[in-house]
Amino acid sequence: MANVMSPIVAERIWALPLSGSAVKFLQYLVSRSDFGGALPVRQKDMAAEYGVTPQAVSGLMAPLCDLNIVLRPRSEERNGNSYRLHPLAAKYESPEAMEAAFRAALVRIQAGDLANLKLPTYNQAPPAPTGRPKLQVA
Repeated sequence: MANVMSPIVAERIWALPLSGSAVKFLQYLVSRSDFGGALPVRQKDMAAEYGVTPQAVSGLMAPLCDLNIVLRPRSEERNGNSYRLHPLAAKYESPEAMEAAFRAALVRIQAGDLANLKLPTYNQAPPAPTGRPKLQVA
């Protein structure tokens, strides 16, 4: 069985306005998620697995929620701490399943039923530094 990661997040992860620890936590969430983005683990269990406090999980989750990479259910739909990855940021069992999920997600975004990802739009990667680094010994 294949494991297809969304290229939308995978290819732009370097450009996200996130700390290194939040990016690493996102990788944990993707690995821990079901195909399609469901996170079948509660926040306190994430904390135990990840080796941090539940408060630290909240702190790592907050910027991911701000970018809509991680979706919180509406308060009336919450059963515990059930989060899910945005369909455009989730992993899928095949490229075909990912394409079908992306099509459905785009319809829901256009209908206003699903928040869009808040990712920076870069037409190209920032230029790499040229030449040798300027190193000095103090």
